[in-house]
Amino acid sequence: MIVKPHRYFSVFVSFLWITLCIGQKGNIKKNIPLDSIRLSDPYILTDIKTQMYYMTGTGGKLWKSKDLKFWEGPYVVAKTNPKSWMGENPMIWAAELHQYKNKYYYFATFTNKNIKIDTVSDNIIDRRASHILVSNTPDGSYIPMKDEIYLPADKPTLDGTFWIDTNNKPYMVYCYEWLQNGNGTIEKIELKPDLSGSVGEGKLLFKASDSPWSKDKNENGNIVAHKVTDGPFLFRTGTNRLGMIWTSWQFDIYVQGVAYSESGTLDGPWIHEKELITPANFGHGMLFKTFEGKTLMAIHSHKKVAERNIRIPHIFEVDLSGDKLVVGKIHKP
Repeated sequence: MIVKPHRYFSVFVSFLWITLCIGQKGNIKKNIPLDSIRLSDPYILTDIKTQMYYMTGTGGKLWKSKDLKFWEGPYVVAKTNPKSWMGENPMIWAAELHQYKNKYYYFATFTNKNIKIDTVSDNIIDRRASHILVSNTPDGSYIPMKDEIYLPADKPTLDGTFWIDTNNKPYMVYCYEWLQNGNGTIEKIELKPDLSGSVGEGKLLFKASDSPWSKDKNENGNIVAHKVTDGPFLFRTGTNRLGMIWTSWQFDIYVQGVAYSESGTLDGPWIHEKELITPANFGHGMLFKTFEGKTLMAIHSHKKVAERNIRIPHIFEVDLSGDKLVVGKIHKP
């Protein structure tokens, strides 16, 4: 039986707070340069109240910095319910931090490898979904809210991000994974006003195959569209144009492109730029502003070294003043 999170909070949070305090002693590092951190899918929150930058990503742990140059961490901040569908020790991918209506929200992908939801071809698909936790402070702890499920239990979803559309309603924008549907999609679902659950069903925004730059080879060696959608992030340009960066592959190279909505809303239609927006082997980016008001992009590099996949967070300078996002050089704090 799944325990309702709101009935479980008092005992659950007290226990995990004690565990958190014990588990972090002696494990926190200080004055760590950004390029010395190993982290996929970096996401940086600029918090005016604490005058601190908070960074998270895959693995779900938290780093903090005053200057973007040196970082302290990693802190454990996500507190899931072990009796929920996530299980006792879920994998956490692509965590994000969002401030909204005086609270802080933790969007992340949780995977329970003990539950299998489907088998497609040779792919056994684990129970995986985008979900949202909440906290009163940016450094957590982040705990479950009312709804135990935001997205269908029989579909693998990932990389949920946050957007307020022109109708002033909150949405989660997420990927429906190619492992099951054969052609990864990016979709939206409306959220409750306090983000404690979802409303209605997801709606398709576009497919991986809609992009002119995501490419692969089929079993016959012919060039076809790639199947993967990964890491959506929404923004507006200086001319109020709605854009979305997202990541896929060009054969075996990790790449990121951009699409723009012709309607200026999530409903699109979404028109994909022909050229990549960032250098090859960089992907899963997001945009944030510094305390000085400068817009930057957090992103990770993706490469293999001695048969190991190495993923390192970086920060790029960007220009949003015109009609399009222009990515510049790597930022040096």
